[in-house]
Amino acid sequence: MDFVVHTNLTPLPTIHVVSDSVGLTAQSLARAAAAQFGVTNPCIEVLPKVRKFDEVKRFLEDHMQLHRELKGSPRILVCYTIVDKELRTRLAEFAASEPDIIAIDLMTQVIDAISDLSGLEPSSKPGGLHVADQHYFRRIEAIEFTIAHDDGRNPQDLTQADIVLLGVSRSSKTPTSIYLSQQGYKVANVPLDPHTEPPREIYDVDPTHLFGLMTTPEVLVGIRARRLGNAVGVASSYADPTYVYEDLESARALMRRLGAIVVHTENRAVEETAQEILRYYERLHPAPTGIVD
Repeated sequence: MDFVVHTNLTPLPTIHVVSDSVGLTAQSLARAAAAQFGVTNPCIEVLPKVRKFDEVKRFLEDHMQLHRELKGSPRILVCYTIVDKELRTRLAEFAASEPDIIAIDLMTQVIDAISDLSGLEPSSKPGGLHVADQHYFRRIEAIEFTIAHDDGRNPQDLTQADIVLLGVSRSSKTPTSIYLSQQGYKVANVPLDPHTEPPREIYDVDPTHLFGLMTTPEVLVGIRARRLGNAVGVASSYADPTYVYEDLESARALMRRLGAIVVHTENRAVEETAQEILRYYERLHPAPTGIVD
């Protein structure tokens, strides 16, 4: 087995991921943890789809040797997501016997807790999250719909959307739409401009599906100015505080007329905005009894 070693240009240790699936879960958690230290792109080495303990042992020993040669210390950090009990146990025992390995099991406690509370036995089948089931195909359909209805395109389909986002330019409509689509929701987003009438189809949408994205003039001026960069002198009105204020007030008035639920986006990550939208949406549109998503 040959390894590609990536240069670690961050102050954090390299995170070694071992998985009997593709390792996406561990990588996501590793990135989320690294972000707490101001590092959004940590160095991650992945050993995916492992089936034999010998593969794991060699991977860890080789990387300890590489660390010894490059840094003078063999200590390594390992995050693993392994559902096969025997393989997981052997990895844990090996890590416990090696003082230079800091190993974190990201799956066992959650699986055991769910098993205890539900009375069900886990399948121990790797890659269950990525199975092409009905939920997978629904997410794909939602993503395709959302891309086709970005920035006001195909307004004739607005009533088919689960969620319709309204907002002025640079109010995070597109990234929020894409994030929601990855959760399986069909999203359309409609740009608002005080000098342009919105599509007439917007008035046919049930208000409980309409969400207006709102921010403060100060935040929006800064975002638009950064977007323009050196062209700010050419299109100065786009980031002019007076114009931005009028833009937001016009959008707010339309949202009020439509009965849209207003969600503020200033100083929020896209994920936070999306979660607030979903809290409203799922309360207004609860899943039918017996359906578990």
